[in-house]
Amino acid sequence: MKKCALLTAALIAASPVRAEAPAPLPPDPVISMRQHWLDADINSYNFRNSAQIFETRTVARGGKTWPLAKGPAATLPADYDAWARRTYTNALLVIHDGRITFENYRNRTTPEDRFISFSMAKTITALLVGLAVEDGKIRSIDDPVSAYVPELKGGGYDGVSIRHVLQMRSGVAYEERYDFGANPSLAALIHMNAIVANKERFADRARTIGKASEPGSRFNYATLDTAVLGWVVERATGEKLASYMSRRLWQPAGMEADGFWIADGPEGTGRELSGMGYNARLRDFGRLGLMLLNKGKANGRQVVPAGWVQQQTTMIPFADSSALGLGRGYGFQTWQLDDEPGAYSAVGLAGQFIYVHPATNTVIVKLSHFPNPEPAGVVEETLKGFHAIVAGYRK
Repeated sequence: MKKCALLTAALIAASPVRAEAPAPLPPDPVISMRQHWLDADINSYNFRNSAQIFETRTVARGGKTWPLAKGPAATLPADYDAWARRTYTNALLVIHDGRITFENYRNRTTPEDRFISFSMAKTITALLVGLAVEDGKIRSIDDPVSAYVPELKGGGYDGVSIRHVLQMRSGVAYEERYDFGANPSLAALIHMNAIVANKERFADRARTIGKASEPGSRFNYATLDTAVLGWVVERATGEKLASYMSRRLWQPAGMEADGFWIADGPEGTGRELSGMGYNARLRDFGRLGLMLLNKGKANGRQVVPAGWVQQQTTMIPFADSSALGLGRGYGFQTWQLDDEPGAYSAVGLAGQFIYVHPATNTVIVKLSHFPNPEPAGVVEETLKGFHAIVAGYRK
């Protein structure tokens, strides 16, 4: 028996060992977080924690904060809590005559949270274009974008002016349509490859995209246009968007806290997502709106030229607003949402608004968590609330 056991052991030792195939790696948890960023059951939380999910670039505050005093209480929509719930409100701020008349944080948000702006960032990027013009870094907004970014020659953006891009009238063959699945749309591919996976830069597709119409001939909302504007500002100024914004806008305007851009890759590779990636505190978004209301003045100084603010907020009316589903007109990366005379807005996905109402000297900031797809009527309900607030200030 002993010899048999020894022989068996020797045979086992001499047998080739079959290596077990390694188990497949689980999904990258960071990629998974990014893929679920917009999920309706967690977006209220995600929209104020983007720094934990994405690559970021800090926009540093300065040393002197623009003070915002308290004013008499605002008139709110009837049954404010129900309205706020129906419109998926995370935070709301009302500024009238330069003073805060209402400030509300919901869903466990706080004054220290920095919220994603989504496409409100487009309005900010347009302000940076205006500052680059004032600095002489951009000679004219009627220059072609390829004069600053030569990589855009030969494609759909060749011959397109900065003005046309500011107006969302570039004419390139881009649809703001996020179809994922087996045959993803171009916008979906850019989202997955640039924002989620950081495998490409958001603006890179601008080099090869085709042309759909003549520049200036029709409005076509395209985040790719604003990515091109950010690229133009970087090349024209020789600075990263975050540092230029900090030096020329955020610090002079007296913002109370650092903001940050989401980027489409790590330092040295990625660029700031100029079309949808800025994050800041509620009050600092309010200061941006107040600066626009004050024709570029903030913290006791002229930060953005008044003439630029006038151009940026002068609207080209839509021939058929019903076909677009949002708004009455568009300026430079800025919306006319309603028929209130002179009113304009920065607008972002999922219910982000800076609503400026010059007739009553009022700014309303609403940071929201609309589910995707957007519920029918939620923007109209939001605007009803804004109108109730400004009605309280009519002379």
